[in-house]
Amino acid sequence: MIFIVYDLEATCWDGNLPSQVQEIIEIGAYKLNGYGEVVDTFSRLVKPVIHPYLSFYCRKLTGIEQDEINRASTFAKVVNDFQDWIDIYDEDYLLCAWGSFDQEILIQDSKLHRLDYDWTDPHINLKQQYHELKRLKRRRGLRKVVESEGFEFSGDQHRALDDAENLVKVFNEYIHEWQY
Repeated sequence: MIFIVYDLEATCWDGNLPSQVQEIIEIGAYKLNGYGEVVDTFSRLVKPVIHPYLSFYCRKLTGIEQDEINRASTFAKVVNDFQDWIDIYDEDYLLCAWGSFDQEILIQDSKLHRLDYDWTDPHINLKQQYHELKRLKRRRGLRKVVESEGFEFSGDQHRALDDAENLVKVFNEYIHEWQY
């Protein structure tokens, strides 16, 4: 079994704007073998099509600049590269993310670009399982969980590869506890 511990960043705005459709702007992932050892990493920016210009809030939150997004490839190209990197046709893999948002937006963007999304299963929500495992009543964010587990949060929060790296720490701590 190959574990794909990943995180996504998406277009965002300050405040509650239900009319705004979010799109993936970054994919960061770690490929782990069955023992939790890092085999490889994947990190790519994605050029959104509905809202091609990042809001000031989004640029400030993620640290991703507009010129980086302008040079990025489209979702179709990046997700194809991501699928090839996972080796979805030959590998027994499990996608692992912190929350349900990542899988939901992968499916949404795949539909937007008229691409297959069956490959997003099998998938587990580590946030939900972690909170059940620890019997926590209140939901905690990734940074708080990483630190409460005794790890240092490394890198920049809200950057996909850095968030995925921190999620790997929690994933490996409970590698034999996850239900899939």
